[in-house]
Amino acid sequence: MATKTWQQKFDQRKEAEVKRIDKRFADIPENALMLIATPKIFADYISQIPAGTLVSMTDIRKDLALTHGATHTCPVTTGIFLRIVAELNYEKYQAGTPLSEITPFWRAIAPTAPLAKKLSFGTDFLQKNLAAEQEVNA
Repeated sequence: MATKTWQQKFDQRKEAEVKRIDKRFADIPENALMLIATPKIFADYISQIPAGTLVSMTDIRKDLALTHGATHTCPVTTGIFLRIVAELNYEKYQAGTPLSEITPFWRAIAPTAPLAKKLSFGTDFLQKNLAAEQEVNA
């Protein structure tokens, strides 16, 4: 079976879901309402982050949970979906799409975050683009 493209992974999950979890999971207590978002929800959120701003994964999870009527956002799918957004948009950039037309994922993944080390293109792209935005805003 062929591996799915980043675009297919992005398009795969259509609806967000809020579930009550019956036992403690990661940093989420028992009986909490947990959001399982979608890659598109993450892309839309990231697109609203002001240029030159880096928002932590913790803050993203809190914001999305509140927006969707949950108390927490799943930490596992957060990492997966942020990676899908980053890899897909990096591919678009590599194919010639201008930076101004892709989701600015460098605003949501710190170059020092464990997730950054998993990206196929490394951390330099994250650092370079965030720094360039911060310089423009200075």
